[in-house]
Amino acid sequence: MQNNDPHAERHRLLHGYLVQHGLKSSRQRDLIADVFFRAGGHLRVDELLQRVRTSDPRVSQATVYRTMKLLTECGLAEARHFLDGQTRYELSEGSGKHHDHLICTVCGAIIEFVDTRIEELQDRVAREHGFTVMDHKMELYGQCAKCRVAQAS
Repeated sequence: MQNNDPHAERHRLLHGYLVQHGLKSSRQRDLIADVFFRAGGHLRVDELLQRVRTSDPRVSQATVYRTMKLLTECGLAEARHFLDGQTRYELSEGSGKHHDHLICTVCGAIIEFVDTRIEELQDRVAREHGFTVMDHKMELYGQCAKCRVAQAS
């Protein structure tokens, strides 16, 4: 990857992980990782496969699944499980970074948000109960503005 590539560090981390675990790098694995890194958002494997196949129609769904498992294991991707039961992957933010999600139950839109007041309140509630939070997620389900307007029409 070129030095001006904003995802070069992610590719470097992936290749280091592969070497460390005695795994081989492959052109298809690199392509899948690159498409994922550039896509952003919350992708299902079938969506990622569709995007990858625009560059290489021979990539299999199994290769995408295995690559996403590797990206998750090495900390570059996070698997998200929302109420629809489909696993979606997003770029990992690294330790100490966090965001929450608003999920539209009509169109499936996923909106990320950060609110320091919510985070502070969660910390305070945990402290008041003598609880140490190791991790958490907040998912709010409802209708996005676009779907509410469409439904009202």
